[in-house]
Amino acid sequence: MPKITINGKVSDFTPGQMIIQVANAAGQEIPQYCYHDGLSIVASCRICLAEVWQPNPRNNNALEPLMGGKLIPTCQTACADGMVVYTDSPKAVANQKAVMEYLLINHPLDCPVCDQSGECFLQDYSYQYGRAESRFEETKVKNPKKDLGPHVYLYADRCIMCTRCVRFTREVTGTSELTVQGRGNREEIDIFPGIALDNELAANVVDLCPVGALLDKDFLFAQRVWFLKSTPSIDGLTASGDNLIVDTNDAKVYRFKPRTNMSVNKWWISDEIRYSHKHVHSEKRIASPLRRQFGVQVESDWNRAYHEAANGLKAAVSAGKRLGVLISPMLSCEDAYSLAKLAFSIDPRAMLALGPVPMSGKDKTFPPTDPNGYKVYAEKAPNARGVKRVIDAMTAAGKGAASDVGQFLSALRSGQIGAAILTGNYPSDWATADLLNAARGSGSIKPFIVLLDTLASPLTDAADVVLPSCTWVEKAGTFENARNMLQAFEAAIPPMEPSKPEAQIAMDLAAILAGSTTIVEPETIVIHAEKRGQVPDSVRVMSALGELYNAAHTREEMSRHAGLGTFATDVSMPALPVEQQPDMQMVEL
Repeated sequence: MPKITINGKVSDFTPGQMIIQVANAAGQEIPQYCYHDGLSIVASCRICLAEVWQPNPRNNNALEPLMGGKLIPTCQTACADGMVVYTDSPKAVANQKAVMEYLLINHPLDCPVCDQSGECFLQDYSYQYGRAESRFEETKVKNPKKDLGPHVYLYADRCIMCTRCVRFTREVTGTSELTVQGRGNREEIDIFPGIALDNELAANVVDLCPVGALLDKDFLFAQRVWFLKSTPSIDGLTASGDNLIVDTNDAKVYRFKPRTNMSVNKWWISDEIRYSHKHVHSEKRIASPLRRQFGVQVESDWNRAYHEAANGLKAAVSAGKRLGVLISPMLSCEDAYSLAKLAFSIDPRAMLALGPVPMSGKDKTFPPTDPNGYKVYAEKAPNARGVKRVIDAMTAAGKGAASDVGQFLSALRSGQIGAAILTGNYPSDWATADLLNAARGSGSIKPFIVLLDTLASPLTDAADVVLPSCTWVEKAGTFENARNMLQAFEAAIPPMEPSKPEAQIAMDLAAILAGSTTIVEPETIVIHAEKRGQVPDSVRVMSALGELYNAAHTREEMSRHAGLGTFATDVSMPALPVEQQPDMQMVEL
């Protein structure tokens, strides 16, 4: 295989690769602003220039400086076998210092109030490659702050004209809202008159910006990035299965950022997914377990609510009725398995059904002409295929029956199902009129309803027992996306009091029904210590009455079930977040 030497380190390369691509893959740092793997190469920032030597076939393959020793952009120069590259030579280092000095001529000294501070390439490269002092004494050019669209501000005086954002709107979204206007030191990024930066992927320009020029309105002045904890996760709103980084602090979600996965979402996420965490901290979150007393819903503790739910489910089955479980496509595969296991422990004839799968609009691909581009799915549920996989496997052994929503509601209205466990976890009201009417019952037919949900809705009022569950960022599990890829995710924050994962609720009820635990008053609350943050904090978490839910253990148990062996072999695990290393050496005294 052909080889190239970069700053003394030998690396293999594929013909056609650029020098900077090989260096990035090998973990060798070459400073870069305008280059991005997903965009065209313009070589405009000039900080990646290097001395390049190459064998000359006309001179017995002796190493000779390419272009007569002229510095060459590594982002735009293809590798050649035997090539030797220096980005740390005196000439290359002098160029890096010159470029940094030029970029900082008009840059404002507002790092203390800039949202990008802490993850800014201009800061990092200024420290690594820049000069210690500025020689510029003239008046700086000042540009205004611009409102580009619903989600993005442009602080134009911070812009270094790398044009990543302009190329993104032209080459990826195909909407071309951004352009370069002016010349010289008056050159700046702007939108076309009357055309806002408002497409499905618009906020990706914030991630692309290597400095603090493009900022997210939603995250503006919300949190310092060095206080945030990053957790690898998966899109919990749509069928795309986009890989995310969830940034949190003090048990609160502050932002979603894309996590690169070339087989799923490449480098991008849609704005719909980026801002899909709003309901996690909604005021409509169910604040307490509820139970029906004398025909009226009252707040309850977990122990009493569990007791009511267990008795109601057993009573209906003892009366000869069937148990029904409507499993939401918003739940993880582990949640679905635990609920199905609970159902069959109560009623071997239990009916399982996949809950409503929301659809909105049509599938879209970006760029529109690229069939392998980033895809925005019309299906607004992250795990419809995973839940169906679990239901089919659990009922294939002769236990119970799998049904669709229509059959499930028909059995509920006719009284065939005497008790039902309904699960939601949707980001908005999800119950259809048919489901509401069936849950409320009519005449002498009134099923016993246990609802597991996150947000209050009309269905909450129709239930006999309401058990608050938690969103996907508060638990670990597995989703199967539209490409039939099984991807695991981790909990980013502890479950918000008083919620629990659906799998934990199922395991608690199973333990109570099996008589392996005793209802005690008052219930136990565990103080969960948070990870590092601005202020050491702790969160009150409701304790488990049965076995403690662990996603990995549940997957292992699932893999031993017929039809679910794929959970042992085909689940893609998230990469662990990289611990940041301080620039200053710490010495323990």
